[in-house]
Parts: sequence; C-alpha cells; structure tokens
Amino acid sequence: MKASLFLNGVLIFSAPVLADIGEDVRCAEIAFSRSVETQNITLFESFIDADARFVGSSVQRGVADITAAWSVFFSDDSPQLKWRPQIIEVLKDGRLALSRGPYRMTVKDADGEESEHWGTFNSVWRMQDDGSWKVVFDAGNEAAETPSEETQALLDGESDCP
Repeated sequence: MKASLFLNGVLIFSAPVLADIGEDVRCAEIAFSRSVETQNITLFESFIDADARFVGSSVQRGVADITAAWSVFFSDDSPQLKWRPQIIEVLKDGRLALSRGPYRMTVKDADGEESEHWGTFNSVWRMQDDGSWKVVFDAGNEAAETPSEETQALLDGESDCP
C-alpha cells in the first residue's frame, strides 16, 4: 500500500489505496467467517483485538470473554453460521474500517429439522502495527424478513480471497 500525502504528521491515503485497504478488510472479514464455518477456534481468536467489544443481548469484552460466548459455534452439534461483507468503509487514515453484511445461521431442532435465521452484522476493524486487521467492535441483529435472492447469493458465492 502506498501513501499519497503526508500532511502535518498524518498519513493520507489516495482513493485507490483506500480501495486496496477495503479489499484487505473484506478478505479479513471472510476469513473471520471461515474460522467459524470450519470451527477453528484458534483462528477465530486471532481476528479479535485484545480490547474488542462484541455487543448482542449482552456485551463481551476481550478475546477470552468473546470466545467463551461464541463457543456454541465450535462444537459438533453447533448452529452453522456464515456471513459475508456487503459494504466496506475505510476512514481516510486507513487504520479503521467498517464491514457490514448479511449472516445466515442454520439451526437443527430436536427432531433434526433445520431452520434458517438471517440477519445483518456490523464489524469495526482496526489495523494493527504489523499491518493485520482485528475486530474491535462487532454487533448484529436478526432480520425481520428473509433477505433478497441477491443478498442470499452473496453468502453462497465463491470468494476470490485466499
């Protein structure tokens, strides 16, 4: 990534560079989802900032608290969760970004019947000193209705991220 301007001690990025950063965040978000999809709790933890806050019906603070709350997704009979970014916004300094998009959770009841639950997630990512991205804030809400076919397709499409 190449800076376009250094002004008063603040690094300012050009639009093309911010687009590259946005792509990095998009791929980090997809890799974060894949850590849950593949039930890789160690990889999951690696995406969480030490000072992170995940907000749901309660607030989890820090990696251990967040991992404990999300442990339900890392067992053999866990609900299946997948999300993909639809919107990425990066601040001009290139160090903070918002990722937003749909999620789908598939749950089996006692009789083995599956049901899908859709919603929207919001993640705020912060660039670390080593250039990696970690989630500092995360929240989501269940959708009032099933999303459009276009939105659903986002979760079923192939990704060009490593």
